[in-house]
Amino acid sequence: MNQKTLRALIDNARSAGRVALGAPEAQLFCDRYGIFTPKQGLAKTSTEAVKLAGRFGFPVVLKIVSDDILHKTEAGGVITGVGSAAEVRRSFDELIKNAKRYRKNAAIQGVQVQQMLKGGQEVMVGAVTDPSFGKLIAFGLGGVLVEVIKDITFRLAPVGKKDAMSMLDSVGASEVLRGVRGQKGVDRAALADMICKVSKLVNDFPEIHEVDLNPIFATEKGAHAVDVRIVLGDNPAMRQRFDQSEILAAMQRIMNPRAVAVIGASSEDGKIGNSVMKNLINGGYQGAIYPIHPKADEILGCKAYASVLEVQDGIDVAVFAIPAKFCAGAMEEVGRKKIPGAVMIPSGFAEVGEQALQDELVAVARKHNVRVMGPNIYGFYYTPQNLCATFCTPYDVKGKVALSSQSGGVGMSIIGFSRTTRMGVSAIVGLGNKSDLDEDDLLTYFEQDENTQVIAMHCEDLKDGRAFADVASRVSKKKPIVMLKAGRTALGARAAASHTGALAGNDKIYDDVLRQCGVIRAKSLNDMLQFARGLQVLPTPKGESIVIITGAGGSGVLLSDACVDNGLTLMKMPPDMDAAFRKFIPPFGAAGNPVDITGGEPPTTYANTIRYALGEPRIHALILGYWHTIITPPMVFAKLCAEVVEEARAKGVDKPVVASLVGDVQVEEASDYLYERGIVAYPYTTELPVAVLGAKYKWARGAGVL
Repeated sequence: MNQKTLRALIDNARSAGRVALGAPEAQLFCDRYGIFTPKQGLAKTSTEAVKLAGRFGFPVVLKIVSDDILHKTEAGGVITGVGSAAEVRRSFDELIKNAKRYRKNAAIQGVQVQQMLKGGQEVMVGAVTDPSFGKLIAFGLGGVLVEVIKDITFRLAPVGKKDAMSMLDSVGASEVLRGVRGQKGVDRAALADMICKVSKLVNDFPEIHEVDLNPIFATEKGAHAVDVRIVLGDNPAMRQRFDQSEILAAMQRIMNPRAVAVIGASSEDGKIGNSVMKNLINGGYQGAIYPIHPKADEILGCKAYASVLEVQDGIDVAVFAIPAKFCAGAMEEVGRKKIPGAVMIPSGFAEVGEQALQDELVAVARKHNVRVMGPNIYGFYYTPQNLCATFCTPYDVKGKVALSSQSGGVGMSIIGFSRTTRMGVSAIVGLGNKSDLDEDDLLTYFEQDENTQVIAMHCEDLKDGRAFADVASRVSKKKPIVMLKAGRTALGARAAASHTGALAGNDKIYDDVLRQCGVIRAKSLNDMLQFARGLQVLPTPKGESIVIITGAGGSGVLLSDACVDNGLTLMKMPPDMDAAFRKFIPPFGAAGNPVDITGGEPPTTYANTIRYALGEPRIHALILGYWHTIITPPMVFAKLCAEVVEEARAKGVDKPVVASLVGDVQVEEASDYLYERGIVAYPYTTELPVAVLGAKYKWARGAGVL
């Protein structure tokens, strides 16, 4: 059957107001795409059912077929193990009665008679259409308890063989599929092939909203889909997309403006327009500043203009600091002036239910090719240009981390954390309502920005998840991307028409898609900030073998646990390396891994063991566990570590080194000292330094640089 005929089936179903294809129609799609199913047929009478059962061989399964009944099990519409002609007749009548009882006016097309398969692992393959990411393919454990167990993983469609095989390894029961306790494993190639076929099906027919193959009986000889459900629906509305050159052209001028206009500039303290002006001036921005005010002649020493149209020279960015109701009118003037970027600080738009006002603003901007940041934001910082286009406190500690946030409160946390920890940043950007510019636009700019090495983003949603995934998959190969996704709620599960849809919780989708794109997901705001702070100073590891050197056995155990939690591999110590470490530690110490030098050792023991580990090519990263003692005070430890690491770097050896320092308050100063010298160190915690190292490894693996 060709695609034209299959499309006609979909068109006919939609014309009839149906939301799903019937079982016989779904079977035609399976036949066309090579999705193996048991022998089956549709019976309109009990006599026809007996004939089909005789042809397939007993036992058989009988299922009600009705466009009005999607979940057959709930309606008592499935009877298994029917072993004789008499049982077929009784079961046929029982199914009809159950269906009428479940839904009185249900239109019943007949009863599906299906060959009953024996044995095999029950799994499921499906597809769902997400409002942000579009088509997603799912794989997990199947059967009637699928929504209880929820052992499932998702990938963006289209899915190729490599991604399909990775899905088999991503579920909790992956070892079951390989075979356990004497049972044979399933045909993994057959399952991967079925995943790819479902992906192609939904790619060929975008009108298919959800697909559910559940259960699939998988054995060592193949896989057969016992039940097939195909749900129809409309695709999510797509946001306008810009090509990479258009995004870069606008973002270059926004982030590196030669001139900035402040619409709503004010001389009055306490006004947003006054704070923006002060930050631009006092922050050291060297470009032209044009205050826009309908009556003022001069504001804070700068000549004022009633409109941007009165400014003779070009303007690259207009920062809005006026009430929401006046913004569309001012945007019209910004557009006529051909200003490429508008920074919309004002609130009072979609976030308070004024969607129409926001739509009007964006429509005016679109008409004139103005890119809009916000509205409802704190503004943005770009330190290479000494640019503080914001009403928040100025910030000038330059570094290689670019951060963005959807929330103003989170933005202030970023500023406070960065200042306290002396984390140098290249940019801090508020996105707010994301009416236009969003995360993928920022990624496109920061990808080519020589001032940015690490990108960290807080978001509550992705307006166009597919566009983000496309860009993030590319950018993450070059620079680490950390994302804190807030708002972990199930999306549409209550109204889902299929098992796959019910399992497509918003947070699970984000988790899998971000991993697929090589994005490091932070579970908390502190994690996001700490990862950003640490990733920019840690060198890229050249292998997976990690060694712990500690002065406290208890810390060594906790550090080892943290390695397991963060997917890190502790090196199995070879005999010659064990012997080499033992030369430097006391007899009552422990080599192995962790290397426990014990707490009473002098500074030279730390120095010798760290020096050896850095010089040993089989060791790829070091985790140090320091215990505060009078013999080796915190700053003594910090200085000797820094010296030994710098000594190795001078010889061309630059390995990731992280440290956990436990002790009295002096460990805080020691940790700061180490961080400033490229060793990521934290006081009072064994978990955080290992988590940062784990984040570096996640990025390196995803980027393919290990």
